[in-house]
Amino acid sequence: MLKTPCSRAAGLTGAAVTLTLLINAPQKPAQHPDCSAALQERPGTLDHLPAPAQIQEIPDIKPVPHVAVPSTDDEPEAVRKARIEARQWKELSINYSELPGIYARLSKIKLTALVVTTAAAGYAMAPYFEVPFDSNMNRTKNRPLVRGQISPLHAVSFALACGIPGVTLLTLAVNPLTGLLGALNIVLYTCCYTPLKRLSITNTWVGSLVGAIPPIMGWTAATGTLDPGALLLGAFLYSWQFPHFNSLSWNLREDYSRGGYRMMSVTHPTLCKQVALRHSVALIGLSALGPVLDVTTWTFPLVSLPINLYISYLAFRFYQSGERQSARKLFFCSLWHLPMLLLLTLTCKKRRPSEEAGPTGSADTAVALHASSSS
Repeated sequence: MLKTPCSRAAGLTGAAVTLTLLINAPQKPAQHPDCSAALQERPGTLDHLPAPAQIQEIPDIKPVPHVAVPSTDDEPEAVRKARIEARQWKELSINYSELPGIYARLSKIKLTALVVTTAAAGYAMAPYFEVPFDSNMNRTKNRPLVRGQISPLHAVSFALACGIPGVTLLTLAVNPLTGLLGALNIVLYTCCYTPLKRLSITNTWVGSLVGAIPPIMGWTAATGTLDPGALLLGAFLYSWQFPHFNSLSWNLREDYSRGGYRMMSVTHPTLCKQVALRHSVALIGLSALGPVLDVTTWTFPLVSLPINLYISYLAFRFYQSGERQSARKLFFCSLWHLPMLLLLTLTCKKRRPSEEAGPTGSADTAVALHASSSS
């Protein structure tokens, strides 16, 4: 068939229109043959098996408990700002007239005053029994009772006025454990340590125990329990007092001898130096117990090692020479060693989740510093 240009153009136009119509035509679902009959005749079905075997068990699926996560999407703007500001450092604004009250809150002055009151009772009662002997010593001859500035009845009344209300308040206002420790310390100081000073050198060990109890009281007052942290703090004070007091009494041997007191420095000078060295070295081991007892971090034994080694070195020099100068150096070292050791303990304290809201321990440190004068 002869095709002219017009017929070719018409044919191409018709093909294009047909293709366009096919593309734009609505799609109908494909028609598939019915295979149900073939499937029923398919071999390998489970019909030949017994009924229980035809059932496939579906494992139990335990639902995952849904934990509701608090959302802050609907949080009011004022609440959101207050929550963010609570996490930030406040702008420094110092009112010097309020500083005394701020210092009182920082040191927990009420709690500290109760502990100090019970200690004052023992300190006030001891001179009553020692007036005849204190008058022979240069170190104690100017005490109020020796000089006759107050009467013995006045001193005893003051001691009772401090001791009875102090123990009562500690028991009722704080907790019974702290009150019991306060009463025990008064009895130890007045009825054991004071008379033992004229009977046996064991008075130094009893006196060190008396000095270790007040910081333990601070711990029990804050926590209500006698846990390893309290015992470690008391052990620090107990061991520290031997290099502190033995070096002090070394240069006061003549005084103690005139007063009739049986101190290690007077009756057992070699033992006096040995005990000072022994307990200075013990401070290193006690510091290592901090992280073991979960009281401090592992950095505490490391950062406290230099000052513990230094006081041990001075105690060794004192043990070797027994000179007055070596005893004096050891004594003055003990004066700054204890505050530094307690500061490092507080800095390296291992915080527990319950303590994240606010740091504690300032009362413990203040009480521990106060206890350093118990010897």
